[in-house]
Amino acid sequence: MNSRTTEVVSRVVDIDGIPMSALVCEVPEPRAVIVALHGGAVTSSYFDYPDQPRLSLLRTAAALGFTVVAIDRPGYGSSAPHGETMASPARRVDLAYAAVDRLLASRPRGAGLFLWAHSIGCALGVHMAGDERRNDLLGLEIAGTGRHHAPGAVEILDFRQRDPAVPRRSGPGLRTLLWEPARLYPDEVIGAAPIQSPGPPYESTVARRWPLEFAEVAARVRIPVHYTLGDHERVWSSGPEAMADIASLFTDSPRVVTEEQADSGHNLSIGHTATGYHLKIFSFVEECVVGSENGGYEAGGCESGGIDRLPRRAG
Repeated sequence: MNSRTTEVVSRVVDIDGIPMSALVCEVPEPRAVIVALHGGAVTSSYFDYPDQPRLSLLRTAAALGFTVVAIDRPGYGSSAPHGETMASPARRVDLAYAAVDRLLASRPRGAGLFLWAHSIGCALGVHMAGDERRNDLLGLEIAGTGRHHAPGAVEILDFRQRDPAVPRRSGPGLRTLLWEPARLYPDEVIGAAPIQSPGPPYESTVARRWPLEFAEVAARVRIPVHYTLGDHERVWSSGPEAMADIASLFTDSPRVVTEEQADSGHNLSIGHTATGYHLKIFSFVEECVVGSENGGYEAGGCESGGIDRLPRRAG
């Protein structure tokens, strides 16, 4: 494989005076473009963790023929100084799509865009998936999110407004939620110190409101959806009933698949099973590409066939 296809580069584009940064890994003729949205208190490097190439979503994608644009979500990376201006979900959606379109410019996009979001980044991902202005969306993967927190998680997460200049550290309680059992992660990634970042001012509000708004936003999504939780998830309620509850929210999607990832915690893309997780989702992406090529659905006007709303346990 040409080394160019696995090169991960950092880029910054200007969107109406706001610098938006991203990690980009391109292939010459992509099957599709993955738009990756990281979670809270980290950067886009979550998807290409330093010195952990085997865990990298970007590098695995390139090997399979997909281009990836992993943006630093609005208020992170280069746009951090402008975080105060991003309180509106619509504003964040516009910035994210404008950044992706500017980064791709006239580059090939294959069959279209597939949205892949983690943790609190799922709020942006679901809003983007429900944007009726886009006709190039193939599907959506959301992971590490939900509607009901696991017992004790709310007290540990503490959604009160905090100084955005002070990074949220993984204290004992937060470490238990996000990084336990420790055996699920390489020792060097626990705590994610190399990729930690202060969150923007609006993020605590998003964290507090998202479980209440999830259903309303999900009902606007008209593309296939895949939902994943680790079998050791401690932030969100898990199990068959919780998984089915999330699937039921996507009332206008032509297909909803839920899956429990074995031997995995909250941070699916940097655990020992990251490669296995990524490969499963790329299989779903490929199904979305083929479905689009075969006219199985159109974004914004989906057919009702092929719905899978029951949890499917991995392993």
